[in-house]
Amino acid sequence: MSRKKMVRFAENEVNPNVIQAGKPIFETIKGHWNDSQFQNQNPIVVELACGRGEFTVGLGREYPNQNFIGVDIKGSRIWKGSSTATAEGITNVAFLRTQIQNLSEFFGEGEISELWITFPDPFPREGDEKRRLTSPRFLDMYKPMIKSGGIVHFKTDNTGLFDYSLELVKSREDIEVIAFTADFYQSEMKDDHHGIKTKYEKLFSDKGEKIKYLKFRFIA
Repeated sequence: MSRKKMVRFAENEVNPNVIQAGKPIFETIKGHWNDSQFQNQNPIVVELACGRGEFTVGLGREYPNQNFIGVDIKGSRIWKGSSTATAEGITNVAFLRTQIQNLSEFFGEGEISELWITFPDPFPREGDEKRRLTSPRFLDMYKPMIKSGGIVHFKTDNTGLFDYSLELVKSREDIEVIAFTADFYQSEMKDDHHGIKTKYEKLFSDKGEKIKYLKFRFIA
């Protein structure tokens, strides 16, 4: 392990906005994010596969009356978002270091108001479908954690994953599709995101890739 990573991991261990194994709160946070982490009752918004946390922190800046949690397994990436939030005094942002398949261990029923799935690995091989973050396995996991009427946002540059996800959610009786577009930055929805881009979204956009976006909710 490089010295830089060692320093970052050490800072994650003491930064209060990083929830990870080894901290007492890691074992008790489920159902208690508002009281234990944020000390308020504001809505909780979760970003999956948050990477360096650009989007999580950006949303935190724009919406001080909501709480934002970025989820990723890579401690060195989470460190960047954590450090940025700390340096800017953004107290409504936190990061959870865990595998996304373990998400239900950290959020109680109806604890999440909105969920963002931003540029996940597309896992294009047919045999890898269950690993896609919009597969039935994951949708069924998210459903009880999201409050009634809560919104799920999905953004990707991958056409195959977008088409798969859109077809899947349209086929489910327990999901209502609110909006979708195959060219987000040419759509009327782009201003709702305040120009906040992840590192990978900027990379894809700069290469001319069209960003796809899907917005839906669970209704039953």
